Amino acid sequence: MKKKNLFSFLTVILTIVMVGTLFAGCGSKGASNANQTLVYNLGTDSETIDPALNEAVDGATVIANAFEGLTRIGDDNNVKPGVAEKWEISADGTVYTFHLRKEAKWSDGKPVTAKDFEYAWKRALDPKLAATYVFFLTDNIKNAQEYYEGKAKWEDVGIKVKDDYTIEVTLKVPTAFFLQLLAMPIYMPLRQDAVEKGGEQWTQSGDTYIGNGPFKMVKWTHNDSMEWEKNENYWDAKNVKLSKMTWVMVNEASSALTSWEKGEIDVIETVPSAEVPRLTKENKLQIYPELGTYYLYFNTKKAPLDNPKVRKALTLAINRQAIIDAVLKTGQKPAYAQVPYGITESDGKSDFREKGGDLFKEDVQQAKQLLAEAGYPDGKGFPEMTYLYNTSEAHQKIAEMIQDMWKKNLGINIKLANQEWKVFQKTRQNGDFEIARGGWMADYVDPMTFIDMFMSDNGFNDGKFTNAQYDQLLKQAKSTTDLAKRDQLMHDAEKILMDEQAVCPIYFYVSNMCVKPWIKGVYKTPLATVYFDHAYVDESAKK
Repeated sequence: MKKKNLFSFLTVILTIVMVGTLFAGCGSKGASNANQTLVYNLGTDSETIDPALNEAVDGATVIANAFEGLTRIGDDNNVKPGVAEKWEISADGTVYTFHLRKEAKWSDGKPVTAKDFEYAWKRALDPKLAATYVFFLTDNIKNAQEYYEGKAKWEDVGIKVKDDYTIEVTLKVPTAFFLQLLAMPIYMPLRQDAVEKGGEQWTQSGDTYIGNGPFKMVKWTHNDSMEWEKNENYWDAKNVKLSKMTWVMVNEASSALTSWEKGEIDVIETVPSAEVPRLTKENKLQIYPELGTYYLYFNTKKAPLDNPKVRKALTLAINRQAIIDAVLKTGQKPAYAQVPYGITESDGKSDFREKGGDLFKEDVQQAKQLLAEAGYPDGKGFPEMTYLYNTSEAHQKIAEMIQDMWKKNLGINIKLANQEWKVFQKTRQNGDFEIARGGWMADYVDPMTFIDMFMSDNGFNDGKFTNAQYDQLLKQAKSTTDLAKRDQLMHDAEKILMDEQAVCPIYFYVSNMCVKPWIKGVYKTPLATVYFDHAYVDESAKK
């Protein structure tokens, strides 16, 4: 009972609207082997599909369909057995022993073993690889941080291969969401021979991009498409109905919608805001919540954005609801904090956002006062800065509205610039910006995923925010076993983040999809990953 109380507080019920109807058991009504193919719009060319290096939602969707970890996220959004068919957890919650399925195979038929997981995790912990998400290992696994820093040997790390089908993981402290983490890309197994054979290009070819998931990527034509086939060696292949998939990369939402309505694409995820009313009326658009926040990065190392008063003034001068009503139109909520709604606290009842409340409110008069106190009364003397976003119709419209609000409310001029996604990511990561669009989808269902990225040493801290008290609060939250105290520490840290206005939250995400009526069983989690392992074509729905 004690162990259950410790590990159950993050078993939350999140709404997932299933696109189509998921089939049960080994068969699906209407499914046949005749034409089990579909076309999906990935929307962009992934910067990387290396499980250790991926940082984007599009790459996560690729990896989720090509690989499978010890655990997986089921279509009910709960943790399910993946390669591990079962596991035991020690009484103190720090030692996990996983037992792998002997029927788990790689796409070329070779068995998946415990050593494949050990290799992947050891590779991720190599500083030379520079895996941004390595903190999911170093923060949680015993002596992983010390090994990463060269202060411990591999045998000291809490990762032990007991035999070909058993692996033991020892944590620093009990971690309630560890089973969720194991479904993340960085925890996926890898075939050492395939990675070494392909070298830096191992992800580019189906010959070396060998996975253990329900599908295998057979061809990647950059900036155009990916070709997929069913992985006949997947341990649950009998329940995978699709035989082939084509994933196209149509970046513009209007072009993607046109292709969808022509029948050239079966599944798209974003639509132009102007088309939302029509598609909703025609019952073609599915809308559902996601755990994510759309925000702006401030480069806190560049004047005048190194002044919290300037950052706060810019934040308070934005009318979020006006942006939602004019551009988005699908029920997004204005964001007055960084952590979205939908995450339950340790009591299993309280919503973290509802309990924390709004941490700021729009106030044009206060914004003007703060800007004046910073030395820029009515915007006089304020330098012209650039607001950078990745190329997109929606991002452009949002940027234009914010640009206009800052001009009207504060008297300042902001230039707009856009870059293609891959270039934009690198520019932002390198700190070569003043103000930049940001967006974060939860990696796991816990407030920490939205706030520890702004710790001084975190690789995702693109705005270079530093605050010793903030860092200390989150370090305490990561080490304490008092779950109620952990909740409060995270609330305290988020308050500092908003008091300092390290970032500027705009809205909390919802998601939408358009799916042809004969495509069933596609599902997208509130973490924004799209799964096709239960998808199928219902030929009867075409008639």
